[in-house]
Amino acid sequence: MRRVRYFIRVQQLREISLLLILAAVIYFFGREIEDYYTARMYNRIATQVALIAVIAVGQTLVVLTRNIDLSVGSIVGFTAFYLGDQLSKNPNIDLETAVAIAVGVGATMGLVNGLIVAYGRVPSIVVTLGTLAIYRGLLVEYSGSQSIQFRQLPDWIKTLPSEVLYENFGLDLRPLPAIAIGVMLVFQVVLLYTIFGRRLYAIGSSPEAAELAGIPSRRMIMLAFVISGALSGLGGFMYLARIGTITTDAARGLELQVVAAVVVGGVNIFGGSGTVFGAFIGVILISTIELSLIRMQINEFWKDALLGAFIMVAVLIDTFIMGWLRALWSRTELRRASSVQKVQSI
Repeated sequence: MRRVRYFIRVQQLREISLLLILAAVIYFFGREIEDYYTARMYNRIATQVALIAVIAVGQTLVVLTRNIDLSVGSIVGFTAFYLGDQLSKNPNIDLETAVAIAVGVGATMGLVNGLIVAYGRVPSIVVTLGTLAIYRGLLVEYSGSQSIQFRQLPDWIKTLPSEVLYENFGLDLRPLPAIAIGVMLVFQVVLLYTIFGRRLYAIGSSPEAAELAGIPSRRMIMLAFVISGALSGLGGFMYLARIGTITTDAARGLELQVVAAVVVGGVNIFGGSGTVFGAFIGVILISTIELSLIRMQINEFWKDALLGAFIMVAVLIDTFIMGWLRALWSRTELRRASSVQKVQSI
């Protein structure tokens, strides 16, 4: 129990440090960009964050087990095109059915990854690099090099991203950001307060010890990939709703943004530590930087270079702050333990 409390405390400190970095980034761009603090900018960031955040949640589960899923971009692209094709041919498909189709297709693709990684014992980076190309090839083959046009889709999915669920002070909550927040909250609770979550942390911390403790590591790793695929499928639905026109290049390169957000969010790439909330903050941080650089009308090449530099600086600052906070917390705990011993000796 003491180790669990320590883990939660450290993660809370990491998330606080990330929030401080995010506040500094917002303050910096607010000084450099005119009319930066507006509802329009907030809505742009919220829309950008929603898609990446949902996929980053699934990626977090996989990374916690010392694996990585590089096929998420191709899963999003294939799912978005497949769902768009089905909706164009069957406009009577409702919202719930569309989401179920997207999640089911994504989960199936994630299952393929999970079976090969968990039971075939092939390194995940090799498997998902392969399926990244295979799933993209399936998209090209299925599409026949055609595209899904916005006008072919039912009216309900065209208007979905612009619907307002809640509005106050000029800020509104729309369906796609609401989905992202809901997914983040559910899996934050799952990771911290369920047996499933504790097992993922145990596998990532020490696979050998987890096996000795009787944890079904292979099944858990497979489930992590299935959930990652399912959430990527949900991301495909969100991508279709947001973009509308889907080509064979849909969501290409998205996996790099997702992995960057997860790492910046404090999820250890070697497994065993990190939270969904931290990854969510990482997504907000990267999306804020990217959209702010676009607002500054930075050249595309320099935008990517500056974004990479900002990510490196954010990680370094986070590492420094976390080191200082850990040392401070350890000294506090030692003083507290020393005081308890003195009282007990008396």
